[in-house]
Amino acid sequence: MDRNLNKETSAIDAAINADWSKAISLNKEIIKEDKKNVDAHLRLGFAYLQDGKIQLAKTYYKKALKLQPSNYIVSENLERIRIFESKKIKQVKYINLDPYLFLDIPGKTKTVTLVNCGQKAILAKLAIGQSLFLTVKKRRVEVRTQDKEYIGCLPDDISKRLTIFVKAGSTFSCFVKEAALKQTIIFLREEKKGKKVSKYASFPINISANLHNLASGDEVEAREEEFEDLTDNDLEKLAETLNEEKEYLPYQSEDKEDEPEE
Repeated sequence: MDRNLNKETSAIDAAINADWSKAISLNKEIIKEDKKNVDAHLRLGFAYLQDGKIQLAKTYYKKALKLQPSNYIVSENLERIRIFESKKIKQVKYINLDPYLFLDIPGKTKTVTLVNCGQKAILAKLAIGQSLFLTVKKRRVEVRTQDKEYIGCLPDDISKRLTIFVKAGSTFSCFVKEAALKQTIIFLREEKKGKKVSKYASFPINISANLHNLASGDEVEAREEEFEDLTDNDLEKLAETLNEEKEYLPYQSEDKEDEPEE
């Protein structure tokens, strides 16, 4: 049991380091000793998928499904593989994750679940940590890939806030945090704050969450400056000011209201 536990740890480490050959070898050894190890089958399927061996990935996901028919992760990965096969995709993207990529900084970062998500064929190709792009529209902020493939929209309240902050000169980076066929969760991070909004937090600060993080011993990056609260009325006034100073808008909005892809 201890030997298998050590192998499991090594297999997970190999996957984190994107050493797929080692991950495949270790998970095969685990399955040889424990044929009903669902986690090892899942890891092996994932490793084969990242290594571009889609058919082998499919084989091990199917074995995992027999062991655990109700496993949603297995079913979704098999559906993802069916999409790859139909689109003749031979290789999926893998991002070597920075362990600090999703570090939460109060007021400067936010995890957001997208709405009006795009086509499954596009969502299936997303990778954790993949960099995405924000496109400002008249009434919403869309999220797209580098190839301009539509992923989804920010919820109305976040769209409104970010549109105003972008107009004021702020810039934001955007990354895939969780990727599924029916839902995408992104991580937003402020990279630069515009002068007009320098005294406001880009994202509302969740005081109770910060207290919880401190109580649980999690590291929370200390803020060097205190931000003022930004109410809906403040947002409206700020938007009016920015609209009056058109030369101040350092961004290009896409005025055409394209319909989101289904």
